[in-house]
Amino acid sequence: MPNDQTTVVVERYLDALAGDAPADHVICDLIASAVGRLRLLSSALLYHGYPRLTRPPLNLESDELLGAVVARLLKALREVRPGSARDFFALATQHMRWELNDLARRLDNQPNILQLHEDAVTAPESSGSGLSPVAQRILAAIDTLPEAEREVLSLVRFHGLAYDEAAELLGVSTKTVQRRLKGALISLVEQLPDLRPDGGNTGAG
Repeated sequence: MPNDQTTVVVERYLDALAGDAPADHVICDLIASAVGRLRLLSSALLYHGYPRLTRPPLNLESDELLGAVVARLLKALREVRPGSARDFFALATQHMRWELNDLARRLDNQPNILQLHEDAVTAPESSGSGLSPVAQRILAAIDTLPEAEREVLSLVRFHGLAYDEAAELLGVSTKTVQRRLKGALISLVEQLPDLRPDGGNTGAG
């Protein structure tokens, strides 16, 4: 189903979810209508952002991630009511990241398994603990970005998606992705001038 058609169908189910229709039935239909884009997003986040989880000892596949995320969404949507298709996919992306971070954390806490597979498993990525002060500042600055810019920054810079891949996932044009990324980077440079390659110098002196 094309992205624009998926968005229309998702919006229709969200309207029904906000009404008097039986919630469980609508939630199942909502997720079923979006499963194609959810599968694409699961694959992109897994293989671009967490490739080590696809290797031993976990050997995680995108459909396994999708199944876990669907279970999370079934539970979350009983309490949360996204206002738009964009909000729905943002919620889904958030649960994908939580699931991936949980798996990465469990992997980090299994040193014996890692030692047995040291030839196959890359060095553990940070699962969010023990962040340096600089990293904490960067994350805090990212949190202040408009949601649209934050989404693009995450997909392109953190998860390694190409502009056209991010555009397809978000249902926008490639130029829109480029514009949002540029806006995000300009904002971060303005908030964190001392972290620029030139140390914040403007050439004076």
